[in-house]
Amino acid sequence: MASTRFGLEACFSPLSLSGRKRIGVDRVDCQGKVAIKCSSFRIAKRNSWNLEASKLGSVHSANWLAGKKVSLWSRKDDWSRAAGGASSQVTSVELGESRRSSSGVKKIIPKILPEPNKVVLEALGRVCTGPLQTRPLEEDQAFLTLHTILQSVKGELPEEERPVSAAQMGAFFGAMTLRANSFPAPTQWSEGERKALNELWPSLVQHLPEDVLFLADPEGTIFGEVSSKGPRFQGRGPAETRLVGALREVLMGGHLGFEEVLGLLRDILPLKRYDAGADGVSHALVGAFLIVQRMNKETDRELKAYCMAFDEELGPAPVANVKSLTHYGEPYDGNTRFFRSTLFVAAVRASYGESCLLHGIDYMPPKGGVTEEQMLKHLGGATNLMPKQAAKLIEDQKVGFAYLSQREAQPSLYSLIDLRKHIKKRPTFATTEKVQHYIRATGREAMMAGFYHEGYEDPLLMLIRRRKVDAGLVIKGEEGALSLTTKTRSPDASIKGRPVNYCTGFRPVKGSLIAENDDGLSREPFSTEIQAIDYGFEPTLTPRTDRSVEKNVELGMAALRGETGPAYDRIVLNAAMADHLLGCEGASDPLVAIERAKEAIDSGAALNHLLYYIERSNRLS
Repeated sequence: MASTRFGLEACFSPLSLSGRKRIGVDRVDCQGKVAIKCSSFRIAKRNSWNLEASKLGSVHSANWLAGKKVSLWSRKDDWSRAAGGASSQVTSVELGESRRSSSGVKKIIPKILPEPNKVVLEALGRVCTGPLQTRPLEEDQAFLTLHTILQSVKGELPEEERPVSAAQMGAFFGAMTLRANSFPAPTQWSEGERKALNELWPSLVQHLPEDVLFLADPEGTIFGEVSSKGPRFQGRGPAETRLVGALREVLMGGHLGFEEVLGLLRDILPLKRYDAGADGVSHALVGAFLIVQRMNKETDRELKAYCMAFDEELGPAPVANVKSLTHYGEPYDGNTRFFRSTLFVAAVRASYGESCLLHGIDYMPPKGGVTEEQMLKHLGGATNLMPKQAAKLIEDQKVGFAYLSQREAQPSLYSLIDLRKHIKKRPTFATTEKVQHYIRATGREAMMAGFYHEGYEDPLLMLIRRRKVDAGLVIKGEEGALSLTTKTRSPDASIKGRPVNYCTGFRPVKGSLIAENDDGLSREPFSTEIQAIDYGFEPTLTPRTDRSVEKNVELGMAALRGETGPAYDRIVLNAAMADHLLGCEGASDPLVAIERAKEAIDSGAALNHLLYYIERSNRLS
């Protein structure tokens, strides 16, 4: 039987689950959790279930659980109290066996790296940024960082400190080399950095591994001929040799061609535990490559390679038989401060035929914020679907949208999560993973992506055009997400780059407006800044969620139940503006599009689509 996990938000006694044949305690784990297997599942107190579910909006029926094998997980002491009549918090229900791939092997990427060293991580946050953003280290921090690296490689770090990983060393020395070779004077080495490196270099040469020495001085031009280990390093296998050759170019401020980047990424991913005797690739080299490519400001050729390197990792993308499909490209590392509305917007748009595909991951550094996967898990929806299963949900007229996790859809990229935590800053993949084409549609297709940093709106549009979709939209929402706000900008606010609510994109041309593009499609470009007050919305502060999945879900579900307020307004605004700006049917007038979105919520249609997703995704998983 397929596996799923159904999060029960209501608190009730296990004794309210009647009609079950209790097989007994399956096992007790180290945290004192008990698994009890049942051959069937029926809710005795259905009215109580429905009352709690209606309050939470998480599920409207327990009927779909009937007849399934169930494991109820709770703490051992809770079950003991429940036997005496006390209520217990059931934290999850697990159905059947663990999900497996078609080969019968669990699709789980093992944890490759431990937690990073905090001292070096802080230094990476300063030096692993662009030519205009890098903040050189002060002398004290430079000495502390280098001493920490030396102590780590010599095995002399205090027990309470984490060792410095190869990925951290690679990112640090790769960034320092790129800065020395090609950055402008204000972001090259500070006097403190230069003093620390010159003083400690003889000791570093003695103790650093040769791949890290290569990254610190690849041509022997930075520190002179103190050691030839770095310049003579060629790699320890075919993949490393190609990577070393590419790094020699990039560390000097140069760029690579499309095919070269494409081949390198396919060589080094999925990331494996490094073993010098095996056919692996040094994590130091991988970490350096990912970070210096981003610091060096990628060319269009390089961005395209990152975007498309793993397009058909699982085979050709399935096709959903729908008249319209919008791909949502939210930042994978989530929101840490403000309400994230996209999951609820997708349910609204799906309810009137604008099918949607969301994709992301449960947790992604550096922000590690609230994501759609976390919200769906909290609601009890399945988040382990494969693309073909997601296509079925998109075709289902009662659902009309789906979510795909990078874990399932692109396991090679998912294997980088640990390493991305160690290099601190966002690599190029943080941009390109938002522009993935996991499922295609028989009808009209549109693609959306959020951005924050100035200068990435045009590259994102370029990548969206490469996907040959009919319409594209890039939004600077709050926290770089796709969430437009109804908050008005303060007259005294200083704007860095584009303002929040800036939108740019393209849509199918109408009438005599024809603009041929290199892919043969005709599109009408546009750029605008959305002022919610112009469409009748009262200015309101954006609800804060502060990393709380529960708070985000609570706001979104209350809005879908018709509770007006800031969250309701944001869901309506974002649904209607997506329809209007992408040129969707029936949305040429934004005020009409707004009324349609409101009706989808007020009628209960949007909520029903989300509830059906929870139920039917679990059937498929």
